[in-house]
Amino acid sequence: MKSPLIAIIDDDAAIRAGLSSLLRSAGCRVRLFPTAEAFLAEEGAVRYDCIITDVQMPGISGLDLQDQLKRSLPALPVIVLTAFPTPAIRQRALAAGAASFLSKPFEARTLLQAVDAAIGDGHLA
Repeated sequence: MKSPLIAIIDDDAAIRAGLSSLLRSAGCRVRLFPTAEAFLAEEGAVRYDCIITDVQMPGISGLDLQDQLKRSLPALPVIVLTAFPTPAIRQRALAAGAASFLSKPFEARTLLQAVDAAIGDGHLA
């Protein structure tokens, strides 16, 4: 079975690197993007199994990206991350169908469980 392909979209290079290392160690293939715009520029050419996006980024926010993906790829699971977990942001992400909503900082196991649940693989958590 082919390992899952995960897109990580976060403007913080350290977060991207840390998440990439964690997911690669769990057997995932990972592509990194510093902005939602960078992801959208190539999104149509690649079949992702899951998207992990930060909420607050310059340009298109993670929640706006989630809205766009819901229209174009409704079955694609999106995991939303934020360091500012207000009830309104959480409610908007979950109402739009987020597979998970995680507040930074979070445990590595929590993220792996969220990805595993989103892709239905059963091998990451």
